[in-house]
Amino acid sequence: MLDIEVIEDPAAAEASLDPIRTRILQELAEPASATQLAGRVGLPRQKINYHLKALERHGLVELVEERRKGNVTERVLCATAASYVISPAALASVAPDPRRFADRFSAFWLLSLAARTVQEMGKLISGAAVARKKLASFAIDGEITFRSAADRAAFAEELGVAVTRLVDKYHDGGSATPAGGGRKHRLVVVLHPALKTPSTEQAASGHTAEKD
Repeated sequence: MLDIEVIEDPAAAEASLDPIRTRILQELAEPASATQLAGRVGLPRQKINYHLKALERHGLVELVEERRKGNVTERVLCATAASYVISPAALASVAPDPRRFADRFSAFWLLSLAARTVQEMGKLISGAAVARKKLASFAIDGEITFRSAADRAAFAEELGVAVTRLVDKYHDGGSATPAGGGRKHRLVVVLHPALKTPSTEQAASGHTAEKD
């Protein structure tokens, strides 16, 4: 089972978005039969089988084993991944294109870059799995609080300068060819406000009320 599977096929994406099938995928983090799922999900076994066939047809669940019980063969299935992400490739004709924005301060450009990252990483992970090779990747995830918008702008400017300096230092423009043996890599640095939690929103509203 993969940790995360990126869904690129539109039909598979549609199948995964059905609420019942999403619940079945959740339950199939551990192998189970249609009979076992029927009890957990609260649907007749026949309906569970219908949904299982659709998920299996699109490669979202897989057969683990078959158990013979009298005249009946019980099929035990498992989800192919613990989590799923739908790639923008599933909506190829309307997928965001980073080239439309190309503005470091555009929220839409950030979103387009994130969508492209999902699409490219999905393909890379699939290719690495087929080749049975480890995929080299690196990411930084953290939070930073700025005192002001000016500090945020200054940080973004310094970050851009630092990254540009590192790119200039390590980029080998002459060897990124099959003959040279170099491998081109994608670099994306992202900075955006953290989502507010209900507690922080309440605190902020309470603070405002006190000021008023």
